[in-house]
Amino acid sequence: MEKALNVPTMAECQAQGKLPEVLFWVGCAGSFDDRAKKITKAFAKLLQASGVSFAVLGAEEGCTGDPAKRSGNEFLFQMQAMMNIEVLNGYGVGQIVTTCPHCFNTLKNEYPGLGGSYQVMHHTQFLKNLMDSGRLKVSGGSFRGKKITYHDPCYLGRANGEYEAPRALLSALESELIEMKRCKTRGLCCGAGGAQMFKEPEKGNKDINIERSEEAIETGASFVATGCPFCNTMMTDGVTAKGAESKVAVMDVAELIAKAADL
Repeated sequence: MEKALNVPTMAECQAQGKLPEVLFWVGCAGSFDDRAKKITKAFAKLLQASGVSFAVLGAEEGCTGDPAKRSGNEFLFQMQAMMNIEVLNGYGVGQIVTTCPHCFNTLKNEYPGLGGSYQVMHHTQFLKNLMDSGRLKVSGGSFRGKKITYHDPCYLGRANGEYEAPRALLSALESELIEMKRCKTRGLCCGAGGAQMFKEPEKGNKDINIERSEEAIETGASFVATGCPFCNTMMTDGVTAKGAESKVAVMDVAELIAKAADL
C-alpha cells in the first residue's frame, strides 16, 4: 500500500500560525485526472525530500480560468480569477509553484492585472533552483545513459521563454538528451493549447499530437519528457496511436527525477 504523503492545506497551516515557504498550485488536471495525479504525487515527494515547507489550497483551489479565457469567455475567466485571488491574498501567499504551464502562465501574467501579484514558478524552474542550491540531489539511477527527448510546452517555452530549466534537470539525470527537429523557439504544440484539449479536432489530414509524437519517436529516444499534464496526455495518446507504447514511455520531468531517486 502506498504511503500517504500528508500534504497540509493553507487553512491547516494558518490554524497553526504557520506560513509555508511556497504554495503548490495543483491545478484541475493534477487534482482530477488519474494520470496527472501521478505527476502531482511525484512533485510533492520531491518537495518533501528536499525539505521544502509547502501547502496546497485543497478544496479552496478553483480553476485558474485559463480554459475559459482561451476559449473566449472573458467574463467567466474574471469570475474564476477573482475568487482565487481573494483566497490567495487572504492567506498572504507570496510564492506559488505549479506543475501546469497553463496555470503558471495565467497566475504569472493574467492575475496581476486583477489584483493578484505573486512570485510564480513552474515546477521545473523550482526543482532546478533546489538542485542548484544543493537541497535536491539529482542522480541518473535507472535513467543513466538512456535516450530522452523533451517536448517543450507552449506556455512554458514560447509564451514565457523557459527552455533551460527542464533540460538542465534532464542532463543531471546523466541521460542522453536528443532534441526533436522542432524544439525550443521552434517547438510544435501538442495540440491541447487554447482550450483545444476539451474539444474534438477540426477535419484535416493529421492530428497535431500524432505529428508531434512521430517527431518524438523518430529521435529513437526511450522516454519522452514533458512538463505539462496536457502535453503528457496528448503525447501519450499519440505514441499509443502509433503503436509505440511498448518502446516509448511518456513521463513528466518530475516523475523521471523522483523515479531515479527511488521516491
